Amino acid sequence: MGLFSKIAQGLKKTRDNMAQQMDSLFKSFKKVDEELFEELEEILIMADVGMLTSERICGELRERVKKQKITDPEEVRGLLREIIAELLEGDQTLHLSSRPSIILVIGVNGVGKTTTIGKLANQLREEGKKVILAAGDTFRAAAGEQLQIWAERSKTEIVRHAEGADPAAVVFDAIAAAKARHADVVIVDTAGRLHNKKHLMDELAKISRVIKRELPDADEEVLLVLDATTGQNAVNQAREFKNAAGITGIVLTKLDGTAKGGVVISIMEELEVPVKYIGVGEQMDDLQPFDSAAFAKALFEGGEAAE
Repeated sequence: MGLFSKIAQGLKKTRDNMAQQMDSLFKSFKKVDEELFEELEEILIMADVGMLTSERICGELRERVKKQKITDPEEVRGLLREIIAELLEGDQTLHLSSRPSIILVIGVNGVGKTTTIGKLANQLREEGKKVILAAGDTFRAAAGEQLQIWAERSKTEIVRHAEGADPAAVVFDAIAAAKARHADVVIVDTAGRLHNKKHLMDELAKISRVIKRELPDADEEVLLVLDATTGQNAVNQAREFKNAAGITGIVLTKLDGTAKGGVVISIMEELEVPVKYIGVGEQMDDLQPFDSAAFAKALFEGGEAAE
């Protein structure tokens, strides 16, 4: 299955929810007027695009319709897709040119953080990179065991300590192992304790100090994993984590299980942090690099696109 097909299939619930309403909307209007824009804005909000972002999209849409003198409601759909694709554009690549590079993965428990790490490790290994996992979530019971299972599935090495150990010490040992074994990437799992922001910030700051001291010139990505099924709550989580850590990108999981896929647009527009990966299924290769044009296309094209 190709990249677009996977994304289209993963967005089926969101598309079916949004596209059906839009089909009905554009067919019911004979002209482009304010009522059409108001109803369109409501559809976007219901798809969890968010109120502010929906208002901005419809504001831009009004401007372009007026400028291009569009009178056919069906042409508005094409403009809407263009605007959404533009909003989703950003630096969606992982910057991992140093050896080793660091990927710090953060996010609350239950969002699919460990699964994301395993799938990402597998992708990088298939690209020819040597990967070491650092089991930095020493707070949650069985977190290390879960990461161990994914290390085995992805055929990557893992560095872990006993439950309750200092996460920064785990990272220190993982970096030492990466240097000794000439690894390309160290992926660090972290504890997801957003309810205690001070502890979280202190822990992340300590890990960051270790990384800066041991690998001062390393490329570092800080990826926040969010659960798409939580809709606007994911945006709120992203805002909190952005304040606590220097996030370079977002991984949005469980898109295939929600009709709230519009939250991707809201995250990128409101927080100005690029979505770098999306999860569209349970299989090892269902973690996909984010492609703004393919995503916008998949939102608007019918179910047959996923066949």
